[in-house]
Amino acid sequence: MAQEIDFVGQLAGGGIGVVVIAALSLLMVAVALERFAHFRKSRITPAGLVESMLPLWQSKHYTLMQQVLQKSDSTLARVISYLITQRGQDARTLGEGAADLASLELRTHQQKAYPLAVVATVAPIVGLLGTVIGMIEAFHVIAFSGAMGDPALLAGGISKALINTAAGLSVALPALGLHHYFKNRQLMFGLSLERHIHALIQEWFLQAPVAQDEAAAVTQITQAA
Repeated sequence: MAQEIDFVGQLAGGGIGVVVIAALSLLMVAVALERFAHFRKSRITPAGLVESMLPLWQSKHYTLMQQVLQKSDSTLARVISYLITQRGQDARTLGEGAADLASLELRTHQQKAYPLAVVATVAPIVGLLGTVIGMIEAFHVIAFSGAMGDPALLAGGISKALINTAAGLSVALPALGLHHYFKNRQLMFGLSLERHIHALIQEWFLQAPVAQDEAAAVTQITQAA
């Protein structure tokens, strides 16, 4: 029966390349856990926040709105707080400022996930370097031992070398998957923020003047009659 492969033992004998890959895997896990904890919907666009602000805005309770928003540690809350603080500006300026604020926060989240892309790029290269070094060492042993007829020496050296490539790919693949996952979430959150900003600008700063103009027109018509 074929002897079972001892992956742990192979990794332990993989050399400095496996040590570097292990450090990269720890970095990947730490970054992924941090992103799962802080880059979620409740920290970007919490449900029900806009709806809870509408009656307060209509009644012009701006101080109370700021107090409620301070309790919500989210990007959308900071965008709404900006709109309240700068409510005297025109709608175009408010829209651009709110979009810049949301974009800055999303880029900050993207930067925090960037180490995943680094791990996905560096891990297979380190593994390949470890493989090349291992192959050089294997042929070096054969060259100086004069044992070309003993395939065990060559097979053992090649197996030790290839474990570096396997380790590098095993870390790079999940890191690449996580990088694209968080990148896709950033795009989804960006679209959601854009929709919320557009809706708030339309409802709070564009429709209200129209309604006031209509009310004034009705008053003038009534007085004229």
